[in-house]
Amino acid sequence: MKQFATFALMAAFLAGCTTTNPYTGQSQTSKAVWGTAIGTAVGAGTGALVAGNSGKGALVGALAGAAVGGGVGYYLDVQEAELRAELASTGVGVVRDNDSIRLIMPGNITFKTDSADINANFYATLNSVAKVLNKYSNSTVMVSGYTDSTGSAEYNQSLSRNRAAAVAAYLQGQGVAAKRFEIIGMGSSNPIASNADAAGRAQNRRVEIKIIPNK
Repeated sequence: MKQFATFALMAAFLAGCTTTNPYTGQSQTSKAVWGTAIGTAVGAGTGALVAGNSGKGALVGALAGAAVGGGVGYYLDVQEAELRAELASTGVGVVRDNDSIRLIMPGNITFKTDSADINANFYATLNSVAKVLNKYSNSTVMVSGYTDSTGSAEYNQSLSRNRAAAVAAYLQGQGVAAKRFEIIGMGSSNPIASNADAAGRAQNRRVEIKIIPNK
């Protein structure tokens, strides 16, 4: 019965997106909407099988399947919305860059000074990120570490990469597949603020996660 309700919702979605062709007078549904609907149906079936034929599994599968069927733009739209909801009030910035999503994690909430050990109170935030990454698995996850300009270039390069690797390792520990990751140490390059004052340096010390859909 729950599965029937899931497909009924899909049918209602299609009905709501059907328009009348002004030249033929016939009803029609756009290819993008059909892609979303097909993805919904496939996802629902897969989700039901994975979750022991339960209605909940079908619904989760339907949502993820709809994202795939709707194309890259829609796939990113739904991820962005979920990431913003999950990361609200955490201090992590969510930025949409055309066909990718960037998560900006300030150093003051992720690591202690001169350390690549993740702050324990940041685990819950990374758990939320992992939750969304696992739900929408058709993407590459690029993790980049950055430092301020204090210290030698060699030291900053090493610290930035170790921090990026620590974040990637934690996410992998939460079930995100290791093959999806690219890990980069950027050192003090690409600052987002001035290194001339403490406030600017604090912004430059960060880890960024870039989510890039596989095409």
